[in-house]
Amino acid sequence: MSNIYIGYHFTIEPKELGSEILIAELGETAFESFTETETGISAFVQKDLWDEAILENIHILKSEEFKIDYTFEEIDQVNWNEEWEKNFEPIDVEGNCHVRAPFHPKTDAEFDIVIEPKMSFGTGHHETTHMMIQHLLEIDVRGMKTLDMGCGTAILAILAEMKGAQPIDAIDIDNWCYLNSIENAERNNCKHITVYEGEASLLEGKKYDLIIANINRNILLNDMQSYVDCLNPNGTLLLSGFYVEDIPFIEASCTEKGLTYVKKFERNNWVSLKFVN
Repeated sequence: MSNIYIGYHFTIEPKELGSEILIAELGETAFESFTETETGISAFVQKDLWDEAILENIHILKSEEFKIDYTFEEIDQVNWNEEWEKNFEPIDVEGNCHVRAPFHPKTDAEFDIVIEPKMSFGTGHHETTHMMIQHLLEIDVRGMKTLDMGCGTAILAILAEMKGAQPIDAIDIDNWCYLNSIENAERNNCKHITVYEGEASLLEGKKYDLIIANINRNILLNDMQSYVDCLNPNGTLLLSGFYVEDIPFIEASCTEKGLTYVKKFERNNWVSLKFVN
């Protein structure tokens, strides 16, 4: 294969949701790596696998709900580590939890999580990840059987183990997230995390004390019954990946299934909710 890549640079409005959808669609084609930028994302495909019609079936580009512009260029010998280092920002939550890549300096945070972003770059939105970490920092999770649904890079599963949760299942539908989560769990010396590739159908017959789901509104609503069915009595459900405007839909789905609302975090119009069984 050639080491020459074609790089597409997308400007997206609204950025967060549009980037998530665009990456998902591009991931079904020959694009093999993505980095976040201030205004959207950059996506890279090997020139040998590229053709002029590569964006033809990318539906979000035709959606009236998003404004997306792009440029593209030929790039020789892409240094992915350099791309990650330029774009990946560490996450610092209240000085107690630091999520960083190997090239970031270690801090004095009680929970120091090191991840290699790779192709699941972005680790979810910083706002939602930050809020889910806030929830976990407040909960005594020792001995809790835990599920990290839509685990991404397994940040939340890793933090849960660092705080004493076990055993932990981490599930993601994306193969790159699955592989990256395994690597990151090993990188952080986690012994109680099992990573699975798949979706909510994997939950049948399982039971958990704590369920963490940082995905998006539509998937959460679609899979909510599955989460409730496998949540133990007095169990905790942490949800994020949606906007303030989505709260009524999420809360209605949870309460009609018998869950009780406890707490909310909000950052830049993103929200994370806590419910108990």
